[in-house]
Amino acid sequence: MGLGLGCLAVVVIGLLILGTWGVGRYNSLVSLDQKVRAQWAQVENAYQRRADLVPNLVETVKGAAGFEQQTYTAVAEARAKVGQMRLDESLLNNAEAFAKFQAVQDELGSAISRLLVAVENYPDLKATQNFRDLQVQLEGTENRITVERQRFNESAQAFNTKRMSFPTVLFAGFFGSRFAEKAYFKAQAGAETAPKVKF
Repeated sequence: MGLGLGCLAVVVIGLLILGTWGVGRYNSLVSLDQKVRAQWAQVENAYQRRADLVPNLVETVKGAAGFEQQTYTAVAEARAKVGQMRLDESLLNNAEAFAKFQAVQDELGSAISRLLVAVENYPDLKATQNFRDLQVQLEGTENRITVERQRFNESAQAFNTKRMSFPTVLFAGFFGSRFAEKAYFKAQAGAETAPKVKF
């Protein structure tokens, strides 16, 4: 009788230890997952700020006589694509959808850059206070986007590292897509090549 109670006590204590360990692992993953989601919200916020500035930029540039129609049309079309993207939590766990989101955002960034380069041919436009203010706001927004993307990648890395470490990888697999690996922002194609500057 005493031996049976001793074995039962060992089993109960073992289950309590295992349960406590499991709860700790789960809570750790939840905490890191929430950090990734919070940082993702900051990335979305920065992208939204840029998307909100684009119509003002396009309207300011449209006022310049003779400005290249196709340049600001490209910006407007890129912004429209951004607006059509469906964003939800599943994007964070789907590398393909995440890459598509990044490509659409990169396309808008490139279109804005081309617009700002084309403006160089219009000194009267560059001289307007409205345009200068918008340009400063866009530069600041692009910097924010870069910072928020970097912070997102750091949060995703912390989550993925924890998720992939043993024995958490076994535990995370038990919950399926709830704790799926998070995608990362990657550099644009060709970013590894420095641009050529000609004077």
